[in-house]
Amino acid sequence: MRTKHFFFAKISFAGFAILCIMASCKKEKNDTCPTTVAVISGTYKLTALKYKPASESPEQDYLVLREDCEKDDLIDLQANGIYTYRDAGITCSPDGTNSGTWGVAGNTIISDGVVSGTIQRFDCRKLVLYSDNFIIPGDRLTLTIEKQ
Repeated sequence: MRTKHFFFAKISFAGFAILCIMASCKKEKNDTCPTTVAVISGTYKLTALKYKPASESPEQDYLVLREDCEKDDLIDLQANGIYTYRDAGITCSPDGTNSGTWGVAGNTIISDGVVSGTIQRFDCRKLVLYSDNFIIPGDRLTLTIEKQ
């Protein structure tokens, strides 16, 4: 009888040990999302705008150069390929609201508006895009927008 209890205790302990090991294993955090029109679609706000005149140059914060009435604007990227740039919050004069088209081709957002470039990172909430040779050859403009 005693061997029977000892056997069940061993099995119980082994089961508990396996559960502990499985629970302690960390799953890899997936910080990327599919870069499709359907997944990227949403309402965004500009949260960072960085510029580097050359690869060896320090990055400059261009968001501070924007007017206050531009810093609270929203960009609606609709699943039907239409975007609307809304002059939200403090309204600029003249009002900056406009619309146009956008889409995704591979790892690039193509638009006739403010949101376009190569997708550097997208985690289903924060979208980071960059455009090289934006003003001069060798420069880079990096735009970060976040879903609201």
